[in-house]
Amino acid sequence: MARHCARVSTSLDMSGHGKLTEMTQAPPHHRPGGGFRNPPGSPVQSATPRDFLRFMLAMRRAKVPPLPPGLAAPTPPDLAVLAENEIAWLGHACFAFRMAGKLVLTDPYLSRTAGPVGLGPKRFLDAAVKAEALPRLDLIAISHNHYDHLDTRALSAYCYRAETPVVCPLGLAALLRRQGFRDVVELDWWQDWRLGELAITCLPAVHFSGRGLGDRNRTLWASFAFASQTRNVWFGGDTAPGAVFREIGERAGPFDLALVGIGAYEPRSIMQASHATPEEAIGIARDIGAKTAVGMHWGSIMLTPEDPFEALLRFKRAALEQQFGETAAWVMQLGEVRAF
Repeated sequence: MARHCARVSTSLDMSGHGKLTEMTQAPPHHRPGGGFRNPPGSPVQSATPRDFLRFMLAMRRAKVPPLPPGLAAPTPPDLAVLAENEIAWLGHACFAFRMAGKLVLTDPYLSRTAGPVGLGPKRFLDAAVKAEALPRLDLIAISHNHYDHLDTRALSAYCYRAETPVVCPLGLAALLRRQGFRDVVELDWWQDWRLGELAITCLPAVHFSGRGLGDRNRTLWASFAFASQTRNVWFGGDTAPGAVFREIGERAGPFDLALVGIGAYEPRSIMQASHATPEEAIGIARDIGAKTAVGMHWGSIMLTPEDPFEALLRFKRAALEQQFGETAAWVMQLGEVRAF
């Protein structure tokens, strides 16, 4: 069953789990002819054809450096026994956490490659958990349709598809239904939905969407807030910085935890409109009013030619320089579990 919010002036109780907040008119991020665009004040890509050529040549030469010691936790996490307000990092942008008694999984990229039919960048560090070994989840949240965030091979290997609801931005329900999910909730930015005592709000992000030729920005991209009676967590998905994050902080914050991307940011002429640098990631966390920021979107695959591990030091240094607090910038081990 796919569900989405019609643009009417009332709020409807939807069968199954909770309430969807309705909106009355198409907002500015909806293109008049269909598709979506970033919020006003977002950065714009400045790359030239020569920049793209240099990027492709740099990617052909790029090699994964020796893996630093201690990247992964000694043992994989047992997600079924995660306690309330505990979080596990499974790699890239995939986290499992428990709030309001609900076990939530974000952007489950768990396969070896990020692309169609085995193509695309290959992982240099496997995910902490295999898709077929996932326990029954209470919710899967997907931020957008890129292959390293919406992994259909992992989703189709998950054993509890028929029982697990999925929350996603507009336009993804059909793809998710094809993987066997029956309960799909599509949300627009600033719409919210409840799963028991857990409130989920779909929020803006600065990025783009597309899985092939001709579908760029046809589906929406998003970040999410997850709020219980005691905690508020922001999951950034993929995003560049932008003026919208102060608005998110004012309207949906402050947050106890911000899960924010810190990798795949060079060259800036190409990536400045879709991914944040480690320094910009701390700025986003500050803008939304986060107490703690968790660096993600690093340590799994090389999407850009810079050293994939330089982000860790830059993230910690930026937290210190921006007076966010070095200990408030978490760099988790793959498979590590922490309380928040």
